[in-house]
Amino acid sequence: MTDRNRPLSPHLQIYRPQITSILSITHRMTGIALVFGAVMLVYWLMAATYGPAPFATAQAVMGSWIGKIVLAGVIFSLWYHLANGIRHLAWDIGLGFELDQVRNSGLAVVAISVALTALTIAVIAGGV
Repeated sequence: MTDRNRPLSPHLQIYRPQITSILSITHRMTGIALVFGAVMLVYWLMAATYGPAPFATAQAVMGSWIGKIVLAGVIFSLWYHLANGIRHLAWDIGLGFELDQVRNSGLAVVAISVALTALTIAVIAGGV
């Protein structure tokens, strides 16, 4: 007879998160952020088609400090999702399954995402 109080699968209270699980959750969250970014882009484009007044409002929203923070998050999401997707493509062809390779490629995904986000923001701001 089995113990009915025993969890059927590892729960967050007893499971130590690994880099692969953290990066997987982050990949899903950035996918959701990209959907939000696409909605923002559609809003901005629609405002441009409705004339100068709606476009000025959209520009004010996107140009506010909160709009810039959200835009930076969407830019990071784009680069992270792309880099992690390339990592998954490498896995699909059988590369990078050793524990040290998994850890290093995960750290590389994060580093590349941060670097490309900073570069993109610098280019947008006219710093480069």
